[in-house]
Amino acid sequence: MADRVTNLDDPRHRPDVKAPPPLADSQESPAPVAPVEIRGPWGMRLSPLNQRRWRNFKANRRAYWSLIIFSVLFGLSLFAEFIANDRPLLVSFRGELKAPLFSFYPETAFGGDFRTEAVYRDPEVQCLIRTGGAELCLDDPEGALAQAAEGFVEGVPVERGWMLWPLIPFSYNTINDIGGVAPSPPDSRHWLGTDDTARDVLARVIYGFRLSVMFAIIVTVLTSVIGIAAGAVQGYFGGLTDLFFQRVIELWGATPSLYIIIILAAMFTMNFWLLVFLMTLFGWTALIGVVRAEFLRARNFEYVRAARALGVSNVTIMFRHVLPNAMVATLTMLPFIVTGTIGSLAALDFLGFGLPSSAPSLGELTLQAKQNLQAPWLGFTAFFAFAIMLSLLVFIFEGVRDAFDPRKTFQ
Repeated sequence: MADRVTNLDDPRHRPDVKAPPPLADSQESPAPVAPVEIRGPWGMRLSPLNQRRWRNFKANRRAYWSLIIFSVLFGLSLFAEFIANDRPLLVSFRGELKAPLFSFYPETAFGGDFRTEAVYRDPEVQCLIRTGGAELCLDDPEGALAQAAEGFVEGVPVERGWMLWPLIPFSYNTINDIGGVAPSPPDSRHWLGTDDTARDVLARVIYGFRLSVMFAIIVTVLTSVIGIAAGAVQGYFGGLTDLFFQRVIELWGATPSLYIIIILAAMFTMNFWLLVFLMTLFGWTALIGVVRAEFLRARNFEYVRAARALGVSNVTIMFRHVLPNAMVATLTMLPFIVTGTIGSLAALDFLGFGLPSSAPSLGELTLQAKQNLQAPWLGFTAFFAFAIMLSLLVFIFEGVRDAFDPRKTFQ
């Protein structure tokens, strides 16, 4: 029989090392611990890298709570029609439920005389709904309502209806009968008072907040996509491509955008989407310099050369490998773009070259505050609306910038 070779590296064949005792029958090996999965905002599943970024963002308490407060405010403003409106949410008429927010109901649908949309704030229409369409409402609504409390109107039994109103029973363009001179100070009906055309200020602030944020988000997304793409092409390819783009940007940046917008506002009726187009047309150059510098720095890195040697396409290298490393500098500029867009919209509205005066614009509210110094509630409302909105956005983007910082993500 062949001799067995003893392996001295094996602890079982070394006399100075004792073998571990065998496990008892009742003793089991510990179960593996599953990794803790961190969910992002709104329950989104995140990659390990984004999990570290989300932890860094939450560590910045000011940015985290600013995101929560801003999300609540913006979420409520998205449902502004359910919060501030001059039409009821629900109407019960003769046992049938109607939703005036979503459907058109003429006055004749409630027993009136006109085929136009019912004005639900008129005493006659309210009387018709509450009394089930009693004819006496057209002549004496107060008397009809008094009789309806007994269950009868002119001796005829009535099927009483009701209306469910929003928290603020005024829309942003509702002209209110305040029984005095406008603008009127805050009271129990108008919590922030009315402007110089007797419109509720709180309703206009809610709609104006949504308008400003939506405008800033749309313009920022469009300008960022165009600017990042143009800056990436310039910095990655360089040479004549970079030289040509630089001359185009210099010419475009020298264009007096304010004058062009004023001229177009005099030629056309300005609206939301036309203003978005003009702001994007003259704002896409904001990120080009930062992105171009990052791509010029990263184009000669070893991983870029290795990717080229492996045959990876330029588009994949630019937007999958180089762009994530340039995101920190890009995100640093985004707060200035967002706040600048909101400020530009407010400035145009203040000068009278932005949205129509009937639109719920915070810049138009600022103009009214300037024209009505005897109504300080207009100025204070506009100031605090801008201050809170811009401060929350700056704090949020400050946390986003720190979360994407590689020095903090990979420490």
